[in-house]
Amino acid sequence: MAVNKTTGAESVRWDLDDLYSGIDDPALESDLERALEMARVFHEQFAGRLSDRMGDALDAQAEMDCLVDKLMVYLFLRRSTEAGNEQIQQRLGQVQEAWSEAAANYLTFFEHEVVAISDTDYAGIIETDEVARRHQSLLDHIRANRTYLLDEPVERALTLRAPFGSGEWSDYIDELEAELRFDFDGESLTLPEILHVTANDRDPGRRAQAMATFSEGLTSQRFEKVMARTLNVVMGAKAVEDRERGYANPMSFRNISNRIDDATVEALHEAVGDVGAVQGQRYYRLLAAHLGQDTLKWSDRNASLPFSNDAVIQWDDCVGTVLSAYDSFSPTLRGLVSEMLERKWVDAPPAEGKTGGAFNYSVLLPGGEARAYNFLNYLGSPRDIMTVAHEAGHGVHGMLAAEAQGVLMFRAPMAYAETASIFGEMTTFEYLLERADSDEARLALLMEKSADHVNTVVRQISFSNFEREVHERRRRGKLTVKEFNEVWLGVTHAFYGKPGELFTYGHVDNLWCYVSHFLRPFYVYAYAFGELFTQSLFACREQFGDRFEAMYLDLLRAGGSRNAVELMAPFELDPRDPSFWRLGIDASISKWLDEAEAISASMGVKVAAAGE
Repeated sequence: MAVNKTTGAESVRWDLDDLYSGIDDPALESDLERALEMARVFHEQFAGRLSDRMGDALDAQAEMDCLVDKLMVYLFLRRSTEAGNEQIQQRLGQVQEAWSEAAANYLTFFEHEVVAISDTDYAGIIETDEVARRHQSLLDHIRANRTYLLDEPVERALTLRAPFGSGEWSDYIDELEAELRFDFDGESLTLPEILHVTANDRDPGRRAQAMATFSEGLTSQRFEKVMARTLNVVMGAKAVEDRERGYANPMSFRNISNRIDDATVEALHEAVGDVGAVQGQRYYRLLAAHLGQDTLKWSDRNASLPFSNDAVIQWDDCVGTVLSAYDSFSPTLRGLVSEMLERKWVDAPPAEGKTGGAFNYSVLLPGGEARAYNFLNYLGSPRDIMTVAHEAGHGVHGMLAAEAQGVLMFRAPMAYAETASIFGEMTTFEYLLERADSDEARLALLMEKSADHVNTVVRQISFSNFEREVHERRRRGKLTVKEFNEVWLGVTHAFYGKPGELFTYGHVDNLWCYVSHFLRPFYVYAYAFGELFTQSLFACREQFGDRFEAMYLDLLRAGGSRNAVELMAPFELDPRDPSFWRLGIDASISKWLDEAEAISASMGVKVAAAGE
């Protein structure tokens, strides 16, 4: 089976020993004790004195945050590769709970004092205090959202219970996912491995069988029931807090944290529903034509073209491609990606006990060193190359922003934290496209990229609409598995077509239950936002010529210090304009499908018109 082929990535594991030697390292305990003491001293020195000592308080908070981030990154990364290790889970829980208690007792005052400062006094602080001025966007954001702050004792209580909230449920689901096993073709496969078969196997029958095994396995292992119960708890708790804070709708909290107004987010959803879904269906009609099918099974959704190269791409070849692609745009970015690999900040192969998916965790350590750890499950498919490029993009973003902004402002809000990752994918895609040696190879790349775009934009907004509906229903009471299934199928049909038009939908109804992002409510639309945000940016490169690289690096260095509108202003783009989102669609998948259809026609492949 393809999932068992070696990729050369088997020994590419990250080295965390220069953080701590283990979960029982005395340095870990002493760092935790020091962080807790720093929190106590912070309160002693600055509570009631922010009007006079704002800059000093921000410097002290930054020092404290760097130390806490060192603790958290180590334990989180260990948990990600050893999800079933109860000792690691216990240690992580101890640290999180101890820090939440300290934050509740000693740090809750900070935001309340910031918003209580009069406008006149605040203006004076910004004018005279250099550190406060450098952190003005952070302080402005706190003050702008003062209406949502609850009384200090209530905020303290919420901080105390934070370790037992949605993040803890999400961690639990990740643990259960790592333990799931699916019996397929005489082997016991992990979740990433069974999904790899559904997406990459050449045989449509095997893909369909793998999809059925996956869906049925989620039911037989009671995963859907656990996820339904968990989602009900998370959504119910969120509804109570939203009501108390006065948010306009269930998405408002996420939009505010992303520094985006509700109307802009709604414009994104409408553009994808009206235009993006049409392009997605256009892609699937072309795929069906190449596969010689009138309708597709859901397991055909990510199928490769019949002539695509299905050889396992060795890790070294993948790395060489990504480094060369980054270098073709910016040697600066190439150097940062190379550093991540050389410093062993990458964990590449699937492994027993490792959670699924991929992520980047960027961090600024005490002493000012910026690092970017990349977590992968590399299986050697063409999509895996794009995943490597994607996570490397997050890494360069984090490292540049951490060095420029410091720990308090380097993390961009989720909605545009995807900018550099998607830009990295696009750079790699165009690098490969320019070097394609035949029409067939070029068509395969165009189709793969179009599929990825649909998954990032159309699929994620369908996820978002699923969230919107289940959160609304949750206000009236708990949802059953059957109700979750009904909502899931409803949004799927809305974006992918009614049953029989493009797809049959066997073994699809319960696939909502393995999307653990739902436990961090309204996280998912950030992927679509970031994709189209970046495609609109990518489309204007020629307009700025040689200036573009420096402008783009400045955007990355801004981290979380600017909002989406401010980031796009130098490029003469405005995400508040609904046409901005349509530009992102027109400049990407629409253009790719124009060329893909032209190549297909030259090969004698006839595409059915919509409705045929």
